[in-house]
Amino acid sequence: WLCSPIMSIITLTTDFGLSDWFVGTLKGVILGIHPRANIVDLTHQIPPGDLRAGAFALAAGFRFFPRGTVHLAVIDPGVGSSRAAIAVRTSRYVFVGPDNGVLSLALSQERIRSIRRLENSRFFLAEIGRTFHGRDIFAPVAAHLSKGVAFRTLGPALQDFTRLSIPATELRRGVLLGEVVYVDRFGNAITNLHTSLMARMDPSRVAVNVGNRRSPLPLAQFYQSVPPGKPLGLVGSSGYLEIAINSGNAAKALRLRIGDAVRVRFAMHP
Repeated sequence: WLCSPIMSIITLTTDFGLSDWFVGTLKGVILGIHPRANIVDLTHQIPPGDLRAGAFALAAGFRFFPRGTVHLAVIDPGVGSSRAAIAVRTSRYVFVGPDNGVLSLALSQERIRSIRRLENSRFFLAEIGRTFHGRDIFAPVAAHLSKGVAFRTLGPALQDFTRLSIPATELRRGVLLGEVVYVDRFGNAITNLHTSLMARMDPSRVAVNVGNRRSPLPLAQFYQSVPPGKPLGLVGSSGYLEIAINSGNAAKALRLRIGDAVRVRFAMHP
């Protein structure tokens, strides 16, 4: 079911940033193995070592790619340790990365077909360093997969993968409880409260509180529903409730951080 070599797509999600040679090197390795690969940068601006942010970004974007896409994610603070390197084949995609939870939010939305521990050095670079497995292991494996290499040849089968501990949402006495899990470059504070949890809410009767802020925010449908500079809550493109400011940076203005509590008080539609 993989894409043809002409149309093979590999996405990259890393915490490498764009100031150094790291991202370019990944692409060079991939193209050296598969010159016709179509490489797409999902993001390289994940805060260093932030597994939760990397997992959220991958989960928010992976499903918009064609069937057969290879998703490569390298947020790897445990590089060089005993943590496993894995590839996971689902009913639609292949995911490649360290087995530290960075793949887990995306995989929770997929039907798992097979998991392999990456141990076949035939698909690695000839020399393996201890600090750049993105270049030496993950990028070459992704390139070989995009060319159609048999998944079973990557290494031994595994029964499961590491899952991140994600804060649970809770409904308590008419209040939906969650927290901020991601802050995007616009300063929008994205929470773990999915739109499905609010499907029956009457927007005109919803109040959103975040952090230590006492004044509730309105739940709106778009940013300019409130005057410039005013805060609001809305369901963003990720499908989750976010705290935003019209023409402003909510994270800075409201001093929001990952882990801050979010409370949604509401009345249901009849």
